[in-house]
Amino acid sequence: MEERVALITGVSRRAGIAAAVARRFAATGYRLQLTGLPGYDEAQPYGGDPEGIPGLLAELEQLTGDPDVTRFRAADLTSPTAPAELVETAVRAHGRLDVVVSAHTYSTGTALGTLDADEVDRHLVVNVRANLLLAEAFAAAFRAGSGGRLVLFSSGQRLGPMPTELAYAASKAGVENLTRQLGCLLMPQGITVNCVNPGPTDTGWASAEDLAAGGHLFPGGRWGQPDDAARLVEWLCSADGGWVTGQVIDSEGGFNRYG
Repeated sequence: MEERVALITGVSRRAGIAAAVARRFAATGYRLQLTGLPGYDEAQPYGGDPEGIPGLLAELEQLTGDPDVTRFRAADLTSPTAPAELVETAVRAHGRLDVVVSAHTYSTGTALGTLDADEVDRHLVVNVRANLLLAEAFAAAFRAGSGGRLVLFSSGQRLGPMPTELAYAASKAGVENLTRQLGCLLMPQGITVNCVNPGPTDTGWASAEDLAAGGHLFPGGRWGQPDDAARLVEWLCSADGGWVTGQVIDSEGGFNRYG
């Protein structure tokens, strides 16, 4: 598995799942093309990470001892050309592309009675269209014949209602369906496609009060951590994960939505 190349989207904060995946991949010999949109996080109530990209790149360089192993390019996935450009950038930088981990998302409040058409469209564009175009570009660029991996992310919307995030829930339902469609389509080409639902994860967006109040909903007594999801992604992208495709995997630590 040495010298495999991965494109990871959604990288902006060191506390995020995408950053945790990057650390695991770097430690096991991957060459990385990272992308994200730090400005999106900076505009959220939880705020951005001022040292996010430079800090993460420094970590990965220390892990690998090679500053050229990891590249970063900011990208706005509302652009219809961005997915193909990211795949092209990865192939140009590293000579090949074996894995795409699509950990980006767009999520804002969209409750019934407050819906805005542009905001609904933005969820569908970033969460569904960008993933479909990423899959298409990756499939066109993949040449190895086996060992290809595409990992998408959901949030367990089918397991319970999200009344204040209707557009987000609808878009992630689309991602789960794409997983099943693409799993069948890309397996003959040597690419598996799976979707991870990591459940509520402490990536810095929840307050200390939220973390304490929600702890009883997890049988293990704690929220998910970014590395919990990253370990599963690492396995799915390994040789051992090659017989799993078209699956939506709920890896939530037994999270009980109904308390």
